[in-house]
Amino acid sequence: MEPITFKVGDLSKRTGLSIRTLHYYDEIKLLSPSHRTESGYRVYGKEDIIRLQQIIALKQIGLSLEDVRSCLDNSDRTFIEVLQLHIAKVRKQIDLSQQLLERLENVEQTVANLDVIPIEEILQIIQVMDMLENYYSPEQLEILKQRQELLGEERMQQAKVDWETLIAQVQAEMEKGTDPASEVVQVLVRRRQALIQEFTGGDPELESALKQMYEQGEDSVSDWGENDASLAAYMSRALQC
Repeated sequence: MEPITFKVGDLSKRTGLSIRTLHYYDEIKLLSPSHRTESGYRVYGKEDIIRLQQIIALKQIGLSLEDVRSCLDNSDRTFIEVLQLHIAKVRKQIDLSQQLLERLENVEQTVANLDVIPIEEILQIIQVMDMLENYYSPEQLEILKQRQELLGEERMQQAKVDWETLIAQVQAEMEKGTDPASEVVQVLVRRRQALIQEFTGGDPELESALKQMYEQGEDSVSDWGENDASLAAYMSRALQC
């Protein structure tokens, strides 16, 4: 019986992970195809699929990619132990969801019966919702928070200053009419990319999510985008050079 194997495109379709992400995992030696077809194509086998599940589970638990690698390569943690960690997190999510549901139902009954909005209960609902957001928000948001903790408050504050300075410099070049392809602007582009790289840890999914969240106007990343439309267009042209 032929072993079950997947090319990168097939694995992407079956898991929902982007090809870019799988290539990145391969590039950093976190997960590489361990089999080859007769024609020489590298393909993922059963053991690779199991490792991929562990990678995703550990990321959802809250580990950085480097910590995931360390956990999988330098520990005796078994597949079942990783599953148990993931199960514990999901159970916590379920518990919080149940708490939220009960509180929402209580508020609904109070408003329906007494025509009074219970502010104390609303405050508790907000608290539970905030806790849930930390679990249920997109995985990239969780990683963003981890990166903030890893970099530390002092570095984050300095990065914000560096970013604001950078944006002001780009704004000045735009107002002077400097060609986005010029070396002076390209130096600023490279500095911009370095700051984003530091903030995201080089995670391609996170960089993509950061861009998407900025485009959707998320407040959580507003400090990392160019809020002025003309400045954003100018930077977009510079990035394409």
